[in-house]
Amino acid sequence: MDHMTVHPDIQQILDGRDGARFSTMPVDEARVRHFEGATSGPPGPDMAEITDVQIAGVPVRRYRPASATGASVVYFHGGGWVLGSIETHDRQCRQLADGSGATVFNVEYRRAPEHPFPAAYDDAVAVTRHLLEDGTGLVIDPTRVGLVGDSAGGNLAAAVALECRHRSGPGIRAQLLVYPAIDAEMTSASYEENADGPFLSRDEMRWFYRHYQSDHDARDWRLSPTHAEDFSGLPPTLVVTAELDPLRDEGEAYADKLAAAGVRAAAVRYAGASHGFFGWAHRAEPSRQLMTQATQWLRAEL
Repeated sequence: MDHMTVHPDIQQILDGRDGARFSTMPVDEARVRHFEGATSGPPGPDMAEITDVQIAGVPVRRYRPASATGASVVYFHGGGWVLGSIETHDRQCRQLADGSGATVFNVEYRRAPEHPFPAAYDDAVAVTRHLLEDGTGLVIDPTRVGLVGDSAGGNLAAAVALECRHRSGPGIRAQLLVYPAIDAEMTSASYEENADGPFLSRDEMRWFYRHYQSDHDARDWRLSPTHAEDFSGLPPTLVVTAELDPLRDEGEAYADKLAAAGVRAAAVRYAGASHGFFGWAHRAEPSRQLMTQATQWLRAEL
């Protein structure tokens, strides 16, 4: 791959990594390495209140900004369903809350391989349903709930939106999917083009799916939302992709499927960006642009 196409800010971040792939490590080591990388740097904006709570039996960190609007975001972190935690994505949640005015709920769903599919999906659905049904106890407006997820978290957000769309009562107002992993078949052209992509490779995605998917059908829509039979009735959707990411094409194809089904959906591709860049707003210009776009979109939709 021609690294001349990588944005210089992102190239500098990638150069600071040793190039080791998570797929070559034991899970425990991969988690430590991921945690160390994700939690380095500044903490993110101050909040009016941060509380650790249990929602539907799932640990959740709630971020209420000083300018809270009553809207809320259920946030599902990335990490291939194997890595990542409330802590690794704390900065992004602060930034989302600060910029959008929404109270953000950062969900500590169960991880594979200890808890393979559908454990993470079940936790994601349980938390979201609770907020839609009983948000008043959490000082939010249950008619103004959005979903945000990056990578594996984008997978969970997309699946939750599919699960919740036909329920009675308040529905999901909007979903923001940042380079979502939504097709376990891994057959899109960008998997070939970016097989050895910076920050995320095809082999790493195979490793993640092997731990999470277990022996489940790759075309189960709860695992691969792009294989749902019907996309009508989904909320307004923004899909963000990165040019140098194996997951690029499946995210853009998903936006196309939603639009074809009458959903107000759009995809935005960031040139010169790699997987993972959502977390680098403190260091990279494309990442700052993405965080600004994400928070403005959420503010407008919620």
